[in-house]
Amino acid sequence: MVVGAFPIAKLLYLGVRQMSKPVANRIKAGARRSEFFKTYICLPPAQLYHWIEMRAKMRVMGFRGSTIKPLNEDAAAELGAELLGEAIIFLIGGGCMVLEYSRQASNSRRKEEELNETITSLQTELAELTLTTETLEARLKEVNRLVLSFPAPTNK
Repeated sequence: MVVGAFPIAKLLYLGVRQMSKPVANRIKAGARRSEFFKTYICLPPAQLYHWIEMRAKMRVMGFRGSTIKPLNEDAAAELGAELLGEAIIFLIGGGCMVLEYSRQASNSRRKEEELNETITSLQTELAELTLTTETLEARLKEVNRLVLSFPAPTNK
């Protein structure tokens, strides 16, 4: 009984995706504690996200010229850490998708190459068989010609 190959690659991708959430949580916790991370990595994207979100909400509500106050540092650090965590999860998921796509493409390419090799070998074998058939037909014609060239036996 033939059993299909165990999808080890898919199992590994699933494991990586499952591990990405705790890894993202640890990075977020480190980002909240580190001043460098907080100041240069978390705060700018959080403030930009807050500005875009509030701008969109204000436009939806009809307030066109309102100024938007920036978030306080703690809220911005929290939002920035969340954005960083989600970005990490998104990147890991995207990386898994790219790896799976490339794996599928290489499998498809390998199967296509095997099919082309099979077709080529069958064409070569067909050409050899055609040549053999033509050779045998020529020999048969020669034998028939030789048989017909003998004089007919006379019955006495």
